[in-house]
Amino acid sequence: MEATRIGMLGAGNMATALIRGLLDSKSVQPSQIRASDVRKERLSEIGAEYGIVTHTDNHELVAWANVVLIAVKPQVVDRVLDQLASSFKPGTFIVSIAAGVPLEAIERRVPESVRVARAMPNTAAIALAGATGIAPGSRATEQDLEVAKSIFGAVGRSVVLDETLIDAVTGLSGSGPAYVMLMIEALADGGVKVGLHRDTALLLAAQTVYGSAKLLLDTGEHPGRLKDMVTSPGGTAIAGLHTLETGGLRRTLIDAVEAATRRAQELGEIMAKKLAR
Repeated sequence: MEATRIGMLGAGNMATALIRGLLDSKSVQPSQIRASDVRKERLSEIGAEYGIVTHTDNHELVAWANVVLIAVKPQVVDRVLDQLASSFKPGTFIVSIAAGVPLEAIERRVPESVRVARAMPNTAAIALAGATGIAPGSRATEQDLEVAKSIFGAVGRSVVLDETLIDAVTGLSGSGPAYVMLMIEALADGGVKVGLHRDTALLLAAQTVYGSAKLLLDTGEHPGRLKDMVTSPGGTAIAGLHTLETGGLRRTLIDAVEAATRRAQELGEIMAKKLAR
């Protein structure tokens, strides 16, 4: 990453999380990252906090960068790219995190010498524990993918897959933090019902979810095996699991991922039609 110059086109929460993760991991130096945004106060904040150069002129940013991360709202991606098309240097690598914007629509708006990938991170990247799906465009190279994996690896874990699966990533890990927050809240409510103080119940619920996920990732064990380790014959865990199965938790979560994926596909189709005009 020594020769990488990363330009954040947009300085919202996700771009800021990536800046923090990259600098904390020592993957790059502050001199290798710049950001642009229409909000001058936002640029002043991140410039002071992270010691990076900021721009209010997007043309200046992309003229400097050899990796450009598109972190603007999906509704303005077409307008932004149309304005910047002539400013991208040959060989620039673009990574878009704009939800629902197809690779083909981006590739059509930039010079053929510019390579593109699409990524779907989730909000846990703000806590440097994100999950990201990365899809390469038709011109992206293996080296480009290594750069993308390094960027998102600084804020969590990533997988490379075909663009046709990005909507599934959106339905699972992209929307997943909302499902997990609901489960944490429900677990805490259960703790309150059986006598725990609200703050205590919330702490225990959140730490239990965090610890369980870390155990799974650290050991590489199948979740069913780890579940069985907790479930002793005639014990408390099996009684609770029976209640969850009776309530249809497993099916409900599967249905939630499927419904969110379907909605992501619908929104993507709407965005593709808009960008095709």
